[in-house]
Amino acid sequence: MWWFPPRPKLLAAAHGASTFQAGAGAVLQRWAVCWGIGARCPSPLQHGLWKKEAVAIVWAKVLLPGPPAASLDQGWKEDGFFSVGRMIPDVNHTILFELVKALDVPQLFVQLLLALPRDVGRSQLEHLVEYVASETSPSDIRLFLDVWWEVMKHKEGQEDAIVSAFSALIHQHGCESCLDDGLQPPKRFKGDPGSLNEPPAATSLLTVLMEGLKQTYGSIALPAMRCYGLANMVELLSVFTELEPEGSTLPAAEYLDKVSSVVGLWTSNTESQFHHMGLGEKVKEAERSMSLLSTAKISREELFVGLGFLHSLLCAWGEELQGTLNSSEQLCYESYRLLDTLTTFGKNLVCFSETRDLGEDETHVVLELTQITKDFLTETSASLKSKDSDTSLVSSVAMTIIEQKLDRHMEMCSIFASEKTWAFSKDWVNCLMKNKALFQKPELVLKLLETLVDFAVSHQDKEGRELEMQVTQAIVECYTELSLTDKNKVISSVLVSWGGAGLSLNLQGVTEGFQEDLNVTFNQITKSVSDEGLTRAVAAVARLTLLYPEATVKQVCNLAVVNRGAHPFLAQILCSFPALSFLETRNDPGGPRSLVGRCLEEAVWGRLSTAREEEQFLEFLSFLMQPSSATPLVSPAEVTKVFVLPYLKSDSAQIELSLQILSKVLEVQSCLEEHWIKSCHPFPLLLSLCKLLDGYSKYWHQPRDQLFPSLETKDLILNILYQLCEVVRPETAPSPELWVQSLAWLHRRVALLDWTVGLRLKKLYGDHFKNEVPATLFEICALPEDEWTSRDVPAYGPGSGLLAWMECCCVSTALRETMLTLLTVNADNPEEVNLFSKGFLVALIQVLPWCSHSEWKRLTPVVENLLQRQVLHVPYTLEYVQYMPLLNLRPFACSLQFSVLFLRGFQLLCSSSCSTWLPAEAWLHVVQLYCSSLTTLLGCVKSAAGPPWHPPEDRTPTQEVSFVCIQMFCHLLHVAAMLPDKGCSDPLVVVALEILSQYETFSSADTAPSNALRRANERHFLESITDNVRDEALRGTLLQKLSKLGAGSA
Repeated sequence: MWWFPPRPKLLAAAHGASTFQAGAGAVLQRWAVCWGIGARCPSPLQHGLWKKEAVAIVWAKVLLPGPPAASLDQGWKEDGFFSVGRMIPDVNHTILFELVKALDVPQLFVQLLLALPRDVGRSQLEHLVEYVASETSPSDIRLFLDVWWEVMKHKEGQEDAIVSAFSALIHQHGCESCLDDGLQPPKRFKGDPGSLNEPPAATSLLTVLMEGLKQTYGSIALPAMRCYGLANMVELLSVFTELEPEGSTLPAAEYLDKVSSVVGLWTSNTESQFHHMGLGEKVKEAERSMSLLSTAKISREELFVGLGFLHSLLCAWGEELQGTLNSSEQLCYESYRLLDTLTTFGKNLVCFSETRDLGEDETHVVLELTQITKDFLTETSASLKSKDSDTSLVSSVAMTIIEQKLDRHMEMCSIFASEKTWAFSKDWVNCLMKNKALFQKPELVLKLLETLVDFAVSHQDKEGRELEMQVTQAIVECYTELSLTDKNKVISSVLVSWGGAGLSLNLQGVTEGFQEDLNVTFNQITKSVSDEGLTRAVAAVARLTLLYPEATVKQVCNLAVVNRGAHPFLAQILCSFPALSFLETRNDPGGPRSLVGRCLEEAVWGRLSTAREEEQFLEFLSFLMQPSSATPLVSPAEVTKVFVLPYLKSDSAQIELSLQILSKVLEVQSCLEEHWIKSCHPFPLLLSLCKLLDGYSKYWHQPRDQLFPSLETKDLILNILYQLCEVVRPETAPSPELWVQSLAWLHRRVALLDWTVGLRLKKLYGDHFKNEVPATLFEICALPEDEWTSRDVPAYGPGSGLLAWMECCCVSTALRETMLTLLTVNADNPEEVNLFSKGFLVALIQVLPWCSHSEWKRLTPVVENLLQRQVLHVPYTLEYVQYMPLLNLRPFACSLQFSVLFLRGFQLLCSSSCSTWLPAEAWLHVVQLYCSSLTTLLGCVKSAAGPPWHPPEDRTPTQEVSFVCIQMFCHLLHVAAMLPDKGCSDPLVVVALEILSQYETFSSADTAPSNALRRANERHFLESITDNVRDEALRGTLLQKLSKLGAGSA
C-alpha cells in the first residue's frame, strides 16, 4: 500500500478534517482491508483497476460526504461505491490530489474529471489549480502539467465501467459539497437535454488550465518543467483554437518518425515514467500524444489572451531554455516536444496571419509572437534535427502499431509494405504473416509486390529464394481476397510496371511449375463451363494473371480456339479483366499494341487448321472487341492493323479469314467522336479491296496454282466495300483539302481497274466524279450526261452495250432500277425486240459465270421486269408436251418463260462455239447459280398457286402446277444432259427431287375423276425422260423417287 510522505499541506488538511485521524495511508489501508485488494492484485491490470477504484471512491467521498439517514436503506442498493464509501472517513480535495499524486494517475484523474457534470468538473479543476498554486512544489507542478496534458489527449467514448459508475453516481445524487464551498448549484446538473448544445467539457477546462499556468509559472524552475509548460501552452493554442488549419493531418511518414522519436526518448531516459513500459505500451502512449482531437475550441478573445501570455513566457524563459536545449545531453521528451510543437505553431501563425482578417492589435500580437518563435527555433532547432530515430526502432514501432491496430495503423501498413530497408527481416515477415487481413487493399498489395521484386532481384541465394516464395504466397493470399475491381487495379499496375511477363519477369519462383498450374487450372475450367462456374473460374484466372499475365492470356486464347464450344465462356472470363486492355509500349512502328492483341497473334494466328477453329476464333475475337457489358480488350483499329491489313493480298493464305474479320470489325459501333477507321489508312484499304474485286473479272482465267479468294468471298468483299463507303466520310479526314486529295488519289488508281469497280464507289465519290462506263452503254440507255460519262474500254466494242448494261444491273439494287428505267427498247418494233431478246440471252450467258450469288439474285428481277414489260421475248415451245394442255397457264407464264430462258442459255453455253470458253472448274459454279434460280422459281409457282388443299368451291390450279413442275423437271434434265461430265450432278439432284416433291403434293391434291390416269401417264413420261440421263447417280436417284410416286398412286 502507499503512504504519503509528511508534508505541511497534507498535515494541515488532515488536521482540519475531524474524521481523518491517521492520514491518507489509513484511508487506503481501511479501504484495502474492506475490499481485500492486497490479496487480489497479482497482475498489473488488476493493480491499475485498484488504483482507479481507489481514486473514484475517494473523489466520490469528497463530492458526496455523507447521505442523510433516510437514504441509507436505498443507498446500498443503488450506489456501487456505498459499502466502501461508508467505511472511509470524510476527506477533502487536498487528500484527493495527494492520492492522485502518490498513485501517479493523472490520466485516470482526467477521465473521472471529464465524466463529471460540466460546471462541477470546472470547479474541481479550479480546486486543483488552487491546490497547486499554494505552497507549490515540483511534484505539484508535475501533477498540474500532467493533468493539463491528459485533458488535451483525452478521447471521448473510452470510459470503462468504473468511470461510468462514478459519472452516474455524481449525476444522480448531486454534489452538496460544491454548494458548501460556495458554488452556485449547476443549472443542468442532472442531465438537462439542453446541455447537448453546449461546447465539450474540455473547452471550459482549457481556460482554467491557462489561468493555472499564469498563477504558477513563477514557481517553475526546472528547465524540463518549463519546456513541459510551454509545450502544453503551445499545443493548446495550436490545436484547440482557430489557429489550426482545417484538414492539417500530419503525413504518415512524419507521424511515424515522431512516434519513434518519442519512444526512443522514453527508452533512453531512465527517469521517464514510461521508461519501464514495454514497447507496445510506449507506442500506444506516444500515439495518444500525437493524436490530439480538436473537438474543443476556445474563443478568439481567449486565443489572443493566450498568445500574449505565451509571448511573455518565451521572453521570460527563452534565453535560458536555449542554452539548455542546445546541449544534446539535456535533450529529453519535454524539450523535444516543445521544439516540435513550436515548429508547427510557427507555421500555423504565418498561415493564420495570411488568411484571416485581423485587427491592428491582433496583427501586432501575431507578428511579435511569430518573430520570437522564429528566433527561438533558429537558435535551438539544430538539436532537434540531430535527433534521428534509429531505423530498427522505427520499423519496430510501425509493426507494433500494425499488430495492435492503433491509430493510423493502415497508413503504417502502407509504409511497411513499401519500406525496402525493413523488408524480409524476420520480424517483417512475421508481421506480414500475422496481419495479412490488413493488407487486403489493392494499393498495399502493389507496394508489397514492388518490395518483393526489389528483394528478389538483389537476393538470388537459397535463403532469399525461400523467403521470396513464402512472401509471394502471403501476398497472393491477400490479393485473392480482393474484389474483382480491386484485382483489376492490381493487374493494371503490374502490367504497367513489368509488362506482359508480370511477376515472372523477376520472380524465378513464379515460373517454376507455373505451366503445370496453368494446365491444371484450365482443365478444371473447361470441364465446368457454366454460369455457376464463372465466378470460380474468374477467381482462378485472376491469380494466374497476377503471376504471369501473358502466359495466362495466351492459354485462354489457345483454348478458346481448340476447345469446341468453350470460346464464349472463355471470352467472358477474359473480359472480366478490363486491366488486360493494357497497351504495350514496344518499338512497334504501328504504335502501341494491346497485350491481348499480341497474345492472339502469337498464340493463335497462323495456327488455325480447321474451319471450326477459324469460326471460333472469329466469334472469340468479336466478343473481345464488343463484350456485352465489359471493357473491350482489343480495339477494332488494332484488329484491323494486325489481322487484316497485312493480309489483303489475293495470294495470302489468310485473306478469306481476314476479310471475315474486317466485316466483323466494321459492325462494331464506334463510341468515339472520331471513327477508328481513320487510323487504319482507309483509302489504301479501299484500294486493296478494289484490286481484289478487279481480280474477279479474270477469275476463271487465273493460273490454277495461284491463290485467290473464292467467288463466295466476292459477296463478302462487296459487303465490306459498302460498309466502308458508309463510314469513310469527309469527317474522317483531317481537313477538307486532304479529303479531296485522297478521293482523287483513289480515283486515279481505280481508273486502272475494271470499270465496274468505280461504280461501286459512287457513295464515296459523291458529286466529285461522274459514273464512268463503256461508250456502248449510251447506245441502249438514255444516260444523263451530268451524271454519266464514257471511258475507253477496248474489250467493249460494237454491240456490247447490253453486256455493260447487265453488268451495271449487278452492281447494286439502286443502279439496277436506274438501268431498267433508262433502258431504251421500242416494244412496238418487232425487229428491235427480237434483236434485244437475242442480245439479252448472249449477255446473260456472258455475265453468268462471273456473278457471285448476290449479283445473280440481283439479275433475277431484271428478267421478270423485262418479261412483264414484254420487251424480252422468250417463246415457249412444246418440245416436252405430249398433248395440248387445256389449262390456264397465264399465272405461271413468267416462270415457264424463265425456265425456258435458262434452257436456251445453257444450249448456247454448251454449244460447240462456246465449248472452250469456260474452264472445267467454272461449270459447278454456273450450275449452282442455275439451281438457286430454279429453287426461287419453284417458290414463285407455289406462291402463285396457293395451298393445294382448298375447299371444293375454291378451286386450286393443281393440274397447272403439276404441268409447270413437269416442264421445269424436263428442262433441268435437258440441261443436265448438255453439261460436261465434271461432277455437277449434286446440285441438280437436290433441285430435281424438290421439283418432284412439289409435283407429288399438287398432283395428289387433284380430285378430278381422271387424276389417276393422268398421273400414271405423267409418271411414265417422266421415267422415259429420266432414262435418257447419262449421269448414273442422277438417273438412279430420280428413278427411285419416281418409283415411289408410282407406288403412292397405286
